[in-house]
Amino acid sequence: MLADEIEDLDTTTPDSADTGIAETSADSLNSASEVSNDDIDNAQAESNAKDSDTEDTTAKDQRSKKTNSRKHKKPQKPNKFKASLARLSQFIKASAAPILTSKFAQLLISAAVALHKLWKKRPKCPYTLYVVVMALIDAAAVTFIQWGMYSEPKYDDPNAVDNTTKILNSVNGQVTRFVTQMWLEDKLNWLLNFLALGMVYLVLVFVINRFWVATAVFAITMSVYAVANSIKIILRNEPILPSDLSFLSSGNGGEITSFIPKSSQALVDGTITMLIWLTVICLILQFVDGRRCVIPFHWWRPFRNVKTIIGNVTRIIAAAMSITLLCSFTWTLSVPGAWGYEWAKSWGDSPQLWSAEGDAANNGPVINFLRLTHPKIMDKPEGYSQETMEELAKKYSSEANQINGTRANNLTDNTVIMILSESFSDPTRVPGIALAEDPMPNIRALKETTTSGLMLSPGFGGGTANIEYQSLTGLDLALFDDSMQSMYQELVPHQKNPFAWNQIWNAEYGKSGSVAFHSYYKNMYLRDANYKKFGFNKFYTLDSEPAITHQDRTDNSPYVNDAASYQNIIDQLNKEEHPQFLQLVTMQNHMTYDNWYFNNQFEQANVTENLNDYERGQINTYAKGVSITDQATIDFLNQLNAMDKPITVIFYGDHLPSSYQTAAADKNNTLALHQTDYFIWSNQASASAGVKLDASNTAYTSPNYFMEMAAEHMNAKVSPYLAFLTQTRTDIPALERLVIGAGGFDTDASTAYLDQNGNAIKRKALSKQAKNTLHDYKLIQYDMTAGKGYLNDTNFFTVK
Repeated sequence: MLADEIEDLDTTTPDSADTGIAETSADSLNSASEVSNDDIDNAQAESNAKDSDTEDTTAKDQRSKKTNSRKHKKPQKPNKFKASLARLSQFIKASAAPILTSKFAQLLISAAVALHKLWKKRPKCPYTLYVVVMALIDAAAVTFIQWGMYSEPKYDDPNAVDNTTKILNSVNGQVTRFVTQMWLEDKLNWLLNFLALGMVYLVLVFVINRFWVATAVFAITMSVYAVANSIKIILRNEPILPSDLSFLSSGNGGEITSFIPKSSQALVDGTITMLIWLTVICLILQFVDGRRCVIPFHWWRPFRNVKTIIGNVTRIIAAAMSITLLCSFTWTLSVPGAWGYEWAKSWGDSPQLWSAEGDAANNGPVINFLRLTHPKIMDKPEGYSQETMEELAKKYSSEANQINGTRANNLTDNTVIMILSESFSDPTRVPGIALAEDPMPNIRALKETTTSGLMLSPGFGGGTANIEYQSLTGLDLALFDDSMQSMYQELVPHQKNPFAWNQIWNAEYGKSGSVAFHSYYKNMYLRDANYKKFGFNKFYTLDSEPAITHQDRTDNSPYVNDAASYQNIIDQLNKEEHPQFLQLVTMQNHMTYDNWYFNNQFEQANVTENLNDYERGQINTYAKGVSITDQATIDFLNQLNAMDKPITVIFYGDHLPSSYQTAAADKNNTLALHQTDYFIWSNQASASAGVKLDASNTAYTSPNYFMEMAAEHMNAKVSPYLAFLTQTRTDIPALERLVIGAGGFDTDASTAYLDQNGNAIKRKALSKQAKNTLHDYKLIQYDMTAGKGYLNDTNFFTVK
């Protein structure tokens, strides 16, 4: 038949329809072109002649088939599907033959073969080009991310500012300074961020093993990070933190676009357009680049030859080393003495753990992000296990039952106000300071009639949030690893459900059980995010929505005075009828003390000798601030006394100011410079009005004990956790990690233990009972912060 003849002829032609045009050889194509239309006609004629012969044989075959079919009960049916496929194949071949043998088709085939040969000979991009591109993309990423940290300054009177100052303070001027300070100020922060991002870039290159694809992924990731960082700075004065990634993992990533302000929409749109073009260019370059892989690598048959084995091993080693380098640097960046910390420090890194924004602006957002990625919390204590923690819970639950058998009141029957009075302390207790007038006569007299004493503070001149954290949680800085310098920035953001005392009131009265106030900005120490994790219903600050109501200043002071801060508490007390837990952090006595007050009597009352003019002026302003706090505090307590609801106040100064430069120069004064004043007081409507605990047991303490002491002061029932703290304060009246450094943060710190008389004792000198209790403290604190949280499944935090 004609189809059969064509199939026979097709055996002399290339199988272009089956194997593809690109694999057809030139010789076979030429032989196929010699087949003419006459040959096809002759083949058809011959096939017709054969038809008559085949008819006879077909008849014979049919007769034989019938005979055979009688022998079989189940004759086989012909496969119609296969027959159809065969006929279709024959038809396609018959139809394609004329097309493939045409001159135009032969021209296309020849061109395709030539292009294929040329494509296989395309050049490979040199590794030097990769290095140059990496450097340019990395530099652009660092600069773009840093650019998002700044905003254009606003001037009350623009005409009063010269153009040079305006240029230097502009966004472009600040970015330029950050980049050029490596030459002008010998600070290599830009280069440090460049190398840190370079590690990330290398990981992508060696893991993906496609340079241009890795470049596109790196550019997209860094651009998204830069834009998100810029938007967060605008909205919250806070850079992107590692804890923010939990927002994506929690399934809320789709809500991100709702946070984009209108002012940033142009930036977002422009970045998206740029990334689309960059991605297209990178994909084209990856397609054109003859070096498909940065390092030759084969998944299939990885051991087929020596060259393949070497390439595979090299790629694995390169990827592993780049990942190890990045992880090692990140894991050690926040650990003083470790290689990452020391290396970054030698390049100009200067951590600012009291302000994430300040740290990111001065040291770079990349370094700030990596610094907070994996801080070391504390070492795992010996014997830590679920069984051990359950035994501790039972042990202190039993002690709580014993204590509660003698207690008549409940904690949540009272409103508890915890007041951190910024830098409040008695100037007359500082060695060498002599004042002719008492700056705090009212509080001094009050301390004689109510529970009071001195608090051992870990900070000097700063570290407010660390003291605040201990007061709110009952945990102690001394038990954390020495590298843990700011729990609010390094620890709490990584915790899902951190414990705080206000949660006791939340459990009783719901969300309105606790409210926090701070007479400054919410982003300091990440308080805004941390207070939400603690469970405070509202957090009122100067920049909250709504903002804190009362914001009065005194004379030329830049800070809200204590009287205004107290008035905000009064308003909140009048707002809610049920008891609450209220947290207040004041700002009136925050440094620096630049002669703010009119008619400052301490300019004459300061009779201290051997002070330079600057130190004397600082102390005079500070002493006046203490005097103002003294009067405002007594006025506040008088207002609370007039209220017909039980209220207890925990008042304490967080640390001494750093103004005492002369006293700080003498190491013998270290302990004295870490002691501030505190008192616990209840109003007339409270069952604990007029209570003063035994002074021999309260003369010295540390902030982690405040809630336990308040419970004893109020004769209130306790949880096993509070019972544990009762035992701990009995065995170790005060313990802290003492720090003398800028902002209250330093790597040179030591732990101090005080007895009930305020004498420092060494750890080795602690009693056996105290050592056992200290070990329990480590187990409990580890479980609550770095461990498995076994205590959460017990009644350890429950107040009956």
